[in-house]
Amino acid sequence: MNPHREPRYDVVVPTVGRPCLGRLLASLAREEGPAPGRVVVVDDRSAGSQHPLELPALGAIEPVVVRSGGRGPAAARNAGWRRCAAPWVVFLDDDVVPVPGWRRALMADLDAAGRRVAAVQGRVRVPLPVDRPPSDRERDVAGLADAAWITADMAVRRGALQLVGGFDERFRRAYREDTELALRLVDAGLRLGVGRRGVEHPVRDAPWWVSVPAQRGNADDALMARLHGADWRERGLAPRGMLRDHVRTTAAAAVAGTAVLAGRRWLGATAGALWAGRSLRFWWRRRSPGRDTPREALQLLATSVAIPPAATWWAAVGRVRAWRVAPRGPADRWSPRAPKLVLFDRDGTLVRDVPYNGDPGAVEPVPGAREALDRLRRHGVAVGVVTNQSGVARGLLRLEEVAAVNARVEELLGPFATVQVCAHGPGDGCPYRKPAPGMVLAAAAELGVAPERCAVVGDIGSDVEAALAAGARAVLVPDEVTRPEEVAAAPEVAVDLDAAVDALLADRPTVGVGS
Repeated sequence: MNPHREPRYDVVVPTVGRPCLGRLLASLAREEGPAPGRVVVVDDRSAGSQHPLELPALGAIEPVVVRSGGRGPAAARNAGWRRCAAPWVVFLDDDVVPVPGWRRALMADLDAAGRRVAAVQGRVRVPLPVDRPPSDRERDVAGLADAAWITADMAVRRGALQLVGGFDERFRRAYREDTELALRLVDAGLRLGVGRRGVEHPVRDAPWWVSVPAQRGNADDALMARLHGADWRERGLAPRGMLRDHVRTTAAAAVAGTAVLAGRRWLGATAGALWAGRSLRFWWRRRSPGRDTPREALQLLATSVAIPPAATWWAAVGRVRAWRVAPRGPADRWSPRAPKLVLFDRDGTLVRDVPYNGDPGAVEPVPGAREALDRLRRHGVAVGVVTNQSGVARGLLRLEEVAAVNARVEELLGPFATVQVCAHGPGDGCPYRKPAPGMVLAAAAELGVAPERCAVVGDIGSDVEAALAAGARAVLVPDEVTRPEEVAAAPEVAVDLDAAVDALLADRPTVGVGS
């Protein structure tokens, strides 16, 4: 049997629409060797963005574009891999370029991975100038080449992602979300590997002050410590930064300012000199002798003064936020798939689809709907409804009629923890109308449930897309209006509501880690 007969891998690329995306996709299409089954481009621009992504013509590789609502790379990657079907999911950043031979080298990496290897990292090369010393910005980006776990090029078994629930979407920046996933995979008894394939990560242009807002990463470090304990750096092979030095520098500045205001000039002068000395030493470590122009040196000095208080501030903010987060325990290492909230499409899923129905007397539940909902309720799973009602925007329904029909549905099928209705039409650009994720996110927020612990059950592709865009699990229950391509694209398909509930209450993913 030919092991490469079926696609071995899919590719997921999160993006906010940067021009470098086209270069990556074109390079991927030119590669020789086994092609991916799907290339999923996750549009992570804000939900209000109406302009479609501009993608190059790629021949046989036709990307699937999904929206994730601007919720950060962790949520975008979750929305992407949940649209995949192959055993392996390869995450690529939109600003990398595969080196020649990448596809063939990837297949060799996957073939060499043992059954307990959950992920195989590619090698990242950052091109640096050869005719001059690298700048502080270039050295910072070059650190990606030595990172122990980086999703710039990372192949992960889809079953492993299902097992641990994917990326933690509380990490809203492109920082630490990859290390956090790595620790959960290792805690689940799996291994991580490094392959031979490689990508090139150029140093992009950035504002000269970019290093100051980058200090927000210290808040993510505080969340990592809360979730995984004080030794997370050692276990995650993450080098310790300069936060302690920055705190001391900031403290010296605070003492100097307070002493001057209190009239204690000697103490103020001493603390001020300490602050100035530490700031100058930090600046000297960052500059590139023989390269800096006076303008560049002055800009670097300004950021060297601003970085310590910014880092201290964000570390403090992160610790305050982390106090509200429960540390991960042993039960979190093998995350059950059973959701805490299941949201159902109304028409065609829970009740027979009567177009633009405003008559409560016309409500007819589909067979088994009440039993399926009650089974979830008995297991302590909240149930709700998310329904598009464009008849209101078209002038065919009134909101009062929609409410009356919803009340009849609840009378027949039992109480719902939340009912979300979007009355806008397809062309209104509403972020709540499915396939946009707004109603799913609003229902999760109303009940205090993380989106990744929610599921959406529906009968058409927009239900699936809304779930995936929100970071929730999606189950399609096809009926006579479901198109074949919607069935083919759905990550999970159930023959009826009873089978959908069976899948949602399962304790383990149906796709094994060793697949």
